[in-house]
Amino acid sequence: MDFDLSDDQRALQEAAASLLADRASSARVRAVVEEGSGIDRGLWAAMADQGWLGIARPEADGGLGLGLVETAVLCETLGAHVAPVPFAGSVLALGEMDDALGRGAIAEDDMLGESTVGAMRRALAEGEAVGAIAWSRRADAVTAGAGGRASGAPWQLTGRPDPVVDGPVADVLVVLGRDAEGPALFATATEAASRAPGEPAMDRTRAMSWTTFADAPALRLGGGESVEALVDRGATLVCAEMLGAAARVLDMTVEYAKDRVQFDRPIGSFQAVKHRCADMLVDVEGMRSTTYYAAWAVGADDAEARAAASAAKIWCSDASARVMGSGLQVHGGIGFTWEHDLHLYLKRAQLDRVRFGDATFHRERLAAILRPKAEKGEPVL
Repeated sequence: MDFDLSDDQRALQEAAASLLADRASSARVRAVVEEGSGIDRGLWAAMADQGWLGIARPEADGGLGLGLVETAVLCETLGAHVAPVPFAGSVLALGEMDDALGRGAIAEDDMLGESTVGAMRRALAEGEAVGAIAWSRRADAVTAGAGGRASGAPWQLTGRPDPVVDGPVADVLVVLGRDAEGPALFATATEAASRAPGEPAMDRTRAMSWTTFADAPALRLGGGESVEALVDRGATLVCAEMLGAAARVLDMTVEYAKDRVQFDRPIGSFQAVKHRCADMLVDVEGMRSTTYYAAWAVGADDAEARAAASAAKIWCSDASARVMGSGLQVHGGIGFTWEHDLHLYLKRAQLDRVRFGDATFHRERLAAILRPKAEKGEPVL
């Protein structure tokens, strides 16, 4: 069985790499970081023009009709360039709204802030609006007051989720909260005047905010199954970003080890450095295998999708830390200076390791998924 990318997927990967090589160079990323805007609007527009934001939407809805594997390909490429764009959050927010519409949980003419659901979906698909996910390890960090379509009143969100990546530039937030039935997903609009301001963060390639809800009007997108499905998709796409970053750091480290001379020899000739680079390669290839298996399983709605997503997040979170640490060790002090790009990857990876749950969260989740099988005497693999 061939687990490699197809020719079409490789063509997509090459086209994405070409666009980012031109528009997300190190110099450009640093310029956006210095601006403090949290988003490269020029790159964002170019991505929208190429249909990236509608990659997983049906062609009948103006999308490319592709799936989660292809979305992961784009996320991997974005991670390799630490591109300052809110891609994953926007694609996930649009996907949740599309799914809710298909299930009848919301309607095209429902109001989301000053826009209808239909208008917001079109704006997200065309890059005219930005989406973000307000996720918390604790679902009760945000609670939803009585409301819903039957009552004719919007749901009311109260509370503060974990820090929201891309929150300061988002036009719509998909929020994990809790209502009377348990964990649920909600969508709420964030007008320019009411967006939470950006907070200082180690990762300066993306904007981040503490967002507090005080009876914020929202639409309910789904219940517990929707929450779990979002965690699966979100964790998988973050793994793809971590994979791209780790692979790039591996390349940077190998090149540095070839060029850096000590005791009249390239440091890459020393056994200890060789071992570090070899361990980095093993970690990166492990990340690649788990990430793309999870992308396939979640996209195909496979029976093992939930376990695959959590297994990928466990491996990628831990492996990313090892790869970044080894890269820093081989580079020495230069790797954490502002002049070297390595620190951009290291800092971004630290945030990605906790997005949609850290390794500990997903170990607990995986154990809960596999325990019923073990109790029945069924194989867990």
